[in-house]
Amino acid sequence: MSHATLALTLLFAATLLEAAPLHIPGPTQLRTQVESLKPGQFLWYPQVSPVGPVTVVVSLTEQRAYVYRNGIAIGVSTVSSGKPGRETPTGVFSILQKKVEHKSSLYNDAPMPYMERLTWDGIALHAGHLPGYPASHGCVRLPLDFAKKLYEVTGFSSTTVIVSDSHSAPVEVTHPGVLAPTVSDGKPQGPLVLSNQQFWNDPDPTAGPLSILISRADLRAYVYRAGQLVGSAPALSLENSHHRSGMAVYSLLQKPSALPVEAALPLRWSAVAVSNPEYGDTPYEQLGELTLAPDFRQHLREAMDVGTTLVITDWASTRETRSNGKFTVITGEEGEEAKPLVKK
Repeated sequence: MSHATLALTLLFAATLLEAAPLHIPGPTQLRTQVESLKPGQFLWYPQVSPVGPVTVVVSLTEQRAYVYRNGIAIGVSTVSSGKPGRETPTGVFSILQKKVEHKSSLYNDAPMPYMERLTWDGIALHAGHLPGYPASHGCVRLPLDFAKKLYEVTGFSSTTVIVSDSHSAPVEVTHPGVLAPTVSDGKPQGPLVLSNQQFWNDPDPTAGPLSILISRADLRAYVYRAGQLVGSAPALSLENSHHRSGMAVYSLLQKPSALPVEAALPLRWSAVAVSNPEYGDTPYEQLGELTLAPDFRQHLREAMDVGTTLVITDWASTRETRSNGKFTVITGEEGEEAKPLVKK
């Protein structure tokens, strides 16, 4: 199974080119969709994680752009990056400027629709021609419809763009997974891989929305707030339970009571999308053989609020993370040539 297939496991309800009705194909159909993406095509499923900060990962190796919101994948697109001799620089960027209608000051007023500037010396995300290989002068070209959708969800200080290739970045960033990589000390890090231990560190409950992902492959739950991992714990297997498969997405309808887990009433969830409805409409029914430790569930109950998103998936969310030490963080002040701040 390819890295790209793993990276798209939260996009079951998407179709090529545009958002689909809330129907989730099975794993075989999903793999076919992912592996058959052609130049100019993309997948987009914002309902999986409806609110929160956005991270964009451009994999030059795969010629793909992956979009995460509140730490969870919501879309992927084919791209065309810089051609040989005009390679797109790798690194960690912020969006410096946005403009719906923009023309290049360097290349004969070439149109750059839905431009999102990464450096002041000309590197940007924008809509453009996608021939199926690197062909730009350094920018990252996107399909027009995808560029519009991305433009609508990105911000300035709230959006991080990571551009990577197989020579410069950790494997988790070169071939992104279902959880967004984070940036620490100017370096992209893969999702935190833990042993059988659990942790909870949610210092600011008002910082943003909560997203929960439970991976049957990892046998682990991951909790993100405002794009940052704040908790993780093993998902324990129950005896004499039927195995469940597929994917389900839920939105919390009510804030949990302050009662302990053992005394509290079941939570009310709205099923956004369920791939195997015969298992039932509730998270408990869809999880089947998996549960979380009571103390971790108590942390969740205290942190969750209306609109908290829960995603259940068969797929793994983490892989090995390593780097060869050549990743560069790039920034620049307006009117200045962008320059490296940190080289690792």
